Amino acid sequence: MRQLLFFSNNKNKIIEIKKIFNKFNLELLSLNDLNINEEPEENGQTFEENAKIKSDYGFNKTRIPCFADDSGICIESLNWKPGVLSKRFLNNFKSNEACFENVIKSTKKNCEKNAYFKTSISLTVKESQNIIFNGKIDGTISEQAKGRFGFGYDPIFIPKSYNKTLAELRTKEKNEISHRSIAVTKLINFLIN
Repeated sequence: MRQLLFFSNNKNKIIEIKKIFNKFNLELLSLNDLNINEEPEENGQTFEENAKIKSDYGFNKTRIPCFADDSGICIESLNWKPGVLSKRFLNNFKSNEACFENVIKSTKKNCEKNAYFKTSISLTVKESQNIIFNGKIDGTISEQAKGRFGFGYDPIFIPKSYNKTLAELRTKEKNEISHRSIAVTKLINFLIN
C-alpha cells in the first residue's frame, strides 16, 4: 500500500500530517488532490465514531485505503467538553479570541485548569473494516491566549511539563509531542511493519 488518502479539507491538518509522513516512503493524497469537496455528516458521539464515518466514506468513494482523524479538546471546567463538538463550539463565537476568553474565564471561575487533546484515527482498507489509533496529550488551559503557530485551541493549551502553549511551539516541536502525531505515528508504525 503505497498510496493513502487522508480524508480532510483542513489545510493546517494536511500540512501537519504530510510533514510527519515525509519521513516515510508513503504517498499521501488529500481530498484536494482528488477534487473531492463533499464530506459526510459527522454525527458520532465519540472521536472514534466520527473518524470512522469519514474514513469509510473516503474509501467507499475512491477505493483507495483511507484514514481520517477526529480531534478535539476536553476541558475540565466545561465538564470535559466541548470534545467531539470542539470545532462547532469554537465557531459559535464571533472570533477565536472570544471563545478563548470564555474558556479562560470559566477555568479561572471554577479553579479547574486541566484539559486534554485527543485524536482518534480510523484507517479503512476494506469495506467497513477499520483499525483505530488514539493519541492524547494532557495539559492545562493558559491564563491568556499566546502564540501564532498552530490552529484551533493551540493558543490556550499548555502541554504537561511545558511552560508554553502549543501555538508558541514551532511545527517540528509540536509534532514531537502532539496528540495527532502520537496517533499518526501509531498508524505509520502499523503501515510500515
